[in-house]
Order: sequence, then structure tokens, then C-alpha cells
Amino acid sequence: MKKTLNISHWAGLLFLGMAILSCQKSFLEEPSRVVTINDLINNPQDGSQRIIGAVYNRLFDWETHSFSWIGVSSITSDEADKGSTPGDGGADKIEMETWTLSPTNLSFNEVWEGNFEGVGRACYAIEFIGKMDLPEAEKSRYIGEAHFLRAYYYWNLVRCFGGVPKIDRVLASQADIEAASTRASEAEIYALIESDLLAAAAILPTTVPSSEAGRPSRGSAEAFLAKMYLYRKDWAASKAMCDRVIGSGLYSLLPDYAKIWREAGEFSSESLWEINAVATNPPKGITGYTEVQGMRGSGDGDFGWGFNVPSQDLINSYEPGDKRKDATVLVSGSTLWDGYVTSSTLPNPYYNYKAYVSRTAESYFDRGQSNKNLRVLRYGDLLLIKAEVENELGDTTAAKTALNQVRTRAGLQPVNAGSQSSLRELIYKERKVELAMEHDRTFDLRRTGRAGAVLRALGKNYVDGKHDLFPIPQRQIDLSGGKLMQNPMY
Repeated sequence: MKKTLNISHWAGLLFLGMAILSCQKSFLEEPSRVVTINDLINNPQDGSQRIIGAVYNRLFDWETHSFSWIGVSSITSDEADKGSTPGDGGADKIEMETWTLSPTNLSFNEVWEGNFEGVGRACYAIEFIGKMDLPEAEKSRYIGEAHFLRAYYYWNLVRCFGGVPKIDRVLASQADIEAASTRASEAEIYALIESDLLAAAAILPTTVPSSEAGRPSRGSAEAFLAKMYLYRKDWAASKAMCDRVIGSGLYSLLPDYAKIWREAGEFSSESLWEINAVATNPPKGITGYTEVQGMRGSGDGDFGWGFNVPSQDLINSYEPGDKRKDATVLVSGSTLWDGYVTSSTLPNPYYNYKAYVSRTAESYFDRGQSNKNLRVLRYGDLLLIKAEVENELGDTTAAKTALNQVRTRAGLQPVNAGSQSSLRELIYKERKVELAMEHDRTFDLRRTGRAGAVLRALGKNYVDGKHDLFPIPQRQIDLSGGKLMQNPMY
């Protein structure tokens, strides 16, 4: 029963006492009550919102985007150090920093469970909203959003673990559950992601009104496809998606890079998709995201735990005059954008400025539930994807045009590299500083085959062929009765 429940607990228990997350900054306020799937199907207007709301809700959970995700996606890289204090290992974050990884590390299990619960909720939405008596446009949009979100949850899983169980429908029998106890190939998971995103792009609206900010648009799905094709080295398909999004004229770089991560920069012209923190009653954000990374011991009350701090290697990567450095690296003893003066005696000299929330100039509730949107897809990233795929296709002129838009915004001179290989290295470096502390760096290093050389040069114990994937959580192997096979060399 433990094995069955672990894989399908969201299938049977998802809707018990469920409250909907709206895509605005508000909650529907109603007393908690037990509902069944039939209750929801028979009340399609309210039921459909509850079901799709449950898929979004998983984005805010601790397991999906907080301490564990920060560990596996950032502390493992060359851009960040563990932070906090030497004696505070964060239970498992020293393993992340040093690459002494174990299948029993709790972070891997949390990332696994958080994203798979999102997958399960999306499967429910696709199946049961499709059976509801709703206006066709509304029904199609919700289904498109569920496809998009399932692709996103699987995107996190496949980049971490490679092949994982493929769950593309509600598990309706013990046979389904047993089948979901084995791993599909990495290629099969990427094919599901592609299929979901193509389905979403065909359904989702071209634009999303401000009252519905946080819901994906067609551009969100197409930009996501561009990035997924980049990882698959399908340069032509990635270029085609980049060109669609750029050619739409709906997106542009926000002139002030620093404002992207402030409340005033939410859903700006640069935003392709971001996770919408909720700022009403009850206060709700990504649980612990800013607290985990906030300044520790700041004099008039701690801002957080002080983990995931910019590394010296990242700081050294910025060119003189690069405006992105001051927008990314919060320096102890400095005055911040809102006038707050930080202590010069903080345990770490640097903190992640992109995770900072002002207590005076922005919405603020408490350390654990801040009004901080997580920027997942943005136009600056898309331009660098465009630059990379154009260069790989041999068009260095088009590559430099896209690359230099990003550099100009940063206050830097355009690049004039002539060869494909020299331009490739410049694009890689630009991704490092443009997307610093945005949970991409470790995956970027792996997909380009540079992780071992880069991380070993910094004294990290990265083993090629082993650390190109994270270990399958031992708990999941045990619960599958040994059907889930471990990644090589763990």
C-alpha cells in the first residue's frame, strides 16, 4: 500500500479539502470542505477552477521551488556558494556544494515528489476538465494550461534525473500504478514535454490580460519550446520558436535590468512566464524562497537563513561596467535600492539580490511568505537562446545581433567575434552573467558538456558520467520495490 500511495496519492486525495489558487493575487475565501471529483464535475464552473487551481498551487510548495530546488539548481553550480554559516549544512546542502551526492539526500526526494505531484494534478485537469459542461473556449484554455504546467514539472524532473516514470494520464488501475513504477527514457520524457507544449501553444491565447497575470500565453509555450529544443540540440526548431516569439512584437527587454526582480517589475514587457506570488488574504508566496536566501543576522532582525550566496567566481565573471553585477550581488554593508542599510558584519559578504524583498517599498507579510514572483522564462534568456542557435546554424551575424541586444542593456560594448567557436564561448559567458542566480547554471553547464571541467577547476568533486544526472532518490527506489533503476555510478 505504501508503494501504491506514494505514486498515486495525488490521484485519490488531491481534491479533499482543496482550495483554489486564482491566477490573480487573491484567493477565493470559503470554508474548507471535503469534495469528490464528481462534486467538481457536476459543478463545472467552480469545479474547473478548483482543478486547474490545484495544478498551479503546486508551484508554491516548499518541495517544488524552495530550499531543495535552490540547492540542486544553484548551490551545485559555480555561480553560488552554500552560504549561511560553516556549521550550518542545511541538512544536505554541503553535499550540493562539494558534489558528494548521495541518493539519500533529502533534497532530491523533495524535488521528485513536488514535481510529480504537479504532474498528477495536471493529468487530473486534462482528463476531468475535458468532461465538464463548460464553454469550449474556457475548457480549451484550462486544458492548455494543464499541458503547459505538466511540461514544466517534467522539465524540472528530466533535467535533474534523466529518464523518469512517464505519467500522461490519471492512474486508474493497479496495473497503471505498477507501470508508473518504472523509468521511461529521457527521450520519451522530452517527447512528452514537446507534445504538451505544442498542444498548449495551439490552445493558449496570444495575450493574457493583467487581471490574469501568471497564466501562460502562446508566447510562454513557444519560448519554452525554444529552450527545450536548445537542450535537445535541435537548432532549427529552436530558431523557429525564437523567431515566432520575437516576431510577435509582444515582448522586449526591460530597460532597467535591476527592476526585473522588484515588485514593480512583475509581468513586465520582458516576462514570458513567471510564477505569480499571491499577496492578499491569506498571504501566499513560494514557501520559504526568499527566507532561505535572505540576509542572516542583519542587526534589526534577520531577513533569512543566508543560503545560496553569489560566489567569487561569479563576481569575477562580470566585465567592468556591467550593470547586472550590482543588480545581482547584494553586498554586505551597502545601501539597498529601497534605502535599507545592510550591516557590514553579516556572516557572508554577498547575498542574492534577486531574492531580496523590501519591507518598506514592496508588499511584505513575513519571511516565509513574501510577495516575490519567480521569473521562469524571460525575453533576455530567449535572445541568448536565439544567439546560440543562430551561431550553431552558422549565422554569426544574426547571433551577434541577438547577443548584443542583451549586452547593450547591460551597458557593455557589442562583441565583434568572427569565428563560430569564439562566439560560442562569448554566448556561454553571457548566459552565466545574464541569468545568474536564476536556477539555470548547473543545467547549462551539463547540456554544453562543460560541467566537469568548470566545476573541477573550482575544487568541486564533479565526476563525468556520474554527476551528469542527479541520483534517483533512494526512497523512491525502495517504494517501487526496486523497479526504479538508479542512475550510473551512484
